[in-house]
Amino acid sequence: MFFLSPSAHPEQDALSRTCASAAVPLVTSAALSSTLLLSAFSMPLPRSLSVTSLPGMEDWDEDFDLEDAVLFEIAWEVANKVGGIYTVIQTKARLTAEEWGENYFLVGPYVESNVRTQVELIEPTNPVLKRTIDRMNSSGCKLYFGRWLIEGSPYVILIDVGFTAWSLDSWKSELWETCSIGVPWFDREANDAVLFGFLTAWFLGEYAAQSEEPPHIVAHFHEWLAGVGIVLARRRQLPVATIFTTHATLLGRYLCAGNVDFYNNLSEFNLDKEAGDRQIYHRYCIERAAAHCAHVFTTVSKITAIEAEHLLKRKPDIITPNGLNVKKFSAVHEFQNLHAMNKNRIQEFVRGHFYGHLDFDLDKCVFLFIAGRYEFSNKGADLFLEALARLNYLLRVNNSDVTVVAFFIMPARTNNFNVETLKGQAVRKQLWDTAQTVKERFGKKLYDSLLVGQLPDVAKMLDKEDFTIMKRAIFATQRQSQPPVCTHNMLEDSGDPILNCVRRIGLFNSSSDRVKIIFHPEFLSSTSPLLPMDYEDFVRGCHLGVFPSYYEPWGYTPAECTVMGIPSISTNLSGFGCFMEEHIADPSAYGLYILDRRFRGIDESCNQLTSFLFQFCKQSRRQRIIQRNRTERLSDLLDWRYLGRYYISARHMALAKAFPDAFMYETQDPTSTSGFKYPRPASVPPSPSISRHSSPHHSETEDNDDDERYDEDLEAEKDRQNIRQPYTYPFKNKLALAQAASSNANGNGDSNASDKSSEVGSAKGEAENV
Repeated sequence: MFFLSPSAHPEQDALSRTCASAAVPLVTSAALSSTLLLSAFSMPLPRSLSVTSLPGMEDWDEDFDLEDAVLFEIAWEVANKVGGIYTVIQTKARLTAEEWGENYFLVGPYVESNVRTQVELIEPTNPVLKRTIDRMNSSGCKLYFGRWLIEGSPYVILIDVGFTAWSLDSWKSELWETCSIGVPWFDREANDAVLFGFLTAWFLGEYAAQSEEPPHIVAHFHEWLAGVGIVLARRRQLPVATIFTTHATLLGRYLCAGNVDFYNNLSEFNLDKEAGDRQIYHRYCIERAAAHCAHVFTTVSKITAIEAEHLLKRKPDIITPNGLNVKKFSAVHEFQNLHAMNKNRIQEFVRGHFYGHLDFDLDKCVFLFIAGRYEFSNKGADLFLEALARLNYLLRVNNSDVTVVAFFIMPARTNNFNVETLKGQAVRKQLWDTAQTVKERFGKKLYDSLLVGQLPDVAKMLDKEDFTIMKRAIFATQRQSQPPVCTHNMLEDSGDPILNCVRRIGLFNSSSDRVKIIFHPEFLSSTSPLLPMDYEDFVRGCHLGVFPSYYEPWGYTPAECTVMGIPSISTNLSGFGCFMEEHIADPSAYGLYILDRRFRGIDESCNQLTSFLFQFCKQSRRQRIIQRNRTERLSDLLDWRYLGRYYISARHMALAKAFPDAFMYETQDPTSTSGFKYPRPASVPPSPSISRHSSPHHSETEDNDDDERYDEDLEAEKDRQNIRQPYTYPFKNKLALAQAASSNANGNGDSNASDKSSEVGSAKGEAENV
């Protein structure tokens, strides 16, 4: 087989036409190479103050000229769903495409099965890009260009890493000789990262070489799988402004999975040893080197920034929280109607699951849920189960008439549905059919009696056959066993952590328990014969999401709850929880309960979680409605049109560092802007006893007082004044420019901006500036 030597790479010829070759040797220690790489580069990398609050980005972003700049966003999950980064890139694409227009390109791996369903392959319209792709394809690579069929329809450049696998050995040799990072042969994922990184660096260098004028290129890399590209881009001194975003550190995820006291020992870990013990040292070196080589280093939350500072030895320049595309309903309280509708569907499932033991009032039933990857401790399922056992005790000793049904939606290994669970749904359907049959017979007799002008004889409306049918239906509901905890047959029942914990705490769905548990070890689907609901509909039908995670760099599950108007419990060890604590004066008043898992022991945290759950169960139906209204109003805070400003800041900072002669960025002093905060709602008195748990009130006898003090429209208006108006980016593609010119000619130059603002505007009124 033929191998290219490092000096014979085609991209090196292209680079020689635009920049001088790097002659400064790098250090030879893999442990030190990632921290000292910067000394080899001529581009300065001054540290800047971290920007973590929205008020620091209100003036300069609209004046930054990006006409001659181009943005490449590079990630392994572009048009390739693997985990949460796919959601980040997919949902953010529309906003970024609006900002950069025709100069925005996503770069990812070519996966044929995904391309068939997600990508429309087309010819490049950019002449520089077309020459770049043609040059690389003629040199032994395989690159594809197209549009990703998602919101915003961004351009994508997909690289077939398998097509150039013949270069893997030579490229790994170059990585070792120039960067002292060795990659073992057996790590397929790391091998893909090397191929992807070298091809990405080759592409960026070729694009710079094919440009007629010196380009202003921004390359934004996500996660360690794309990290090799940053290292090579800086090593070869490419004229590229680089950004590296880590969504979770490799070592942090591995350490937390090992049940260590992670956050209290961040400064004590022997990083090289810990990475070596877990056989991820080469991956750790790539991640750490990428963090140090980037002009701008970002991460998704403050808690992950602390983690990165200790494990990667660089403090992030900017925190870039994850957002969502928020879609408002035209009707004022449509989300409340959706909650009621989907709650009824969950109640139907509960009727079947607990047939024969349905001795509780479904109208006084509270549905809780936890969902996500099956990481028992990291996701807080252990803490949730322990809190449910304590909640069960509190509800029983207080003679509460509230019943709690807690759903665990975490995929695990199963072989089929539980027969008893399927039988329950069949029995429920049979009872419904029986009731419909008797109702039709009853209705016909009533109709015949009224036709002849007589009042019906109630004693004769139901005959002996009707009673026989109903008795048979009642006998069919008799059940000798308890309702099952798990809806499926587990392959490893005896070793399953959730089931073992249920056995320990003794919550077996007995009649005396006020807390019931349902473990659904599969992702939800509308085609399921058991619980035919999509995840979004299921979330809307629940009352509270519980996510007491120990390791959660961001946390999309509580964010999705907030957007849907469903209260949730998060922790101060999750990025979402930290973000909400920073920007909301009293999160619990808005249905966001922040559990302290950072500064409290496990038992204290469990007691706090139990208190949150117990206080929530004591709320009246109307109080829960008020709380959902408040929760839903926070959805604007999680919209990409607000959170996208953090990414704008990162890109502008990178351009200013890489091209100081063309761009200037003045860092805001974070001490001068404390960050906006939603104040406590007007109807909640500023009492510590109230702010400890969810407001407005917790006593049924105070409903009249609540009627006088709570004004939904007035409170919503005040909340809207506490979040700035989203920035609407001018479209940069040719069609949008033509439309804008036409609008200006007709005197409607602001129509585009108003249309875009209306997409995310509140159903109860447009957001206003602070």
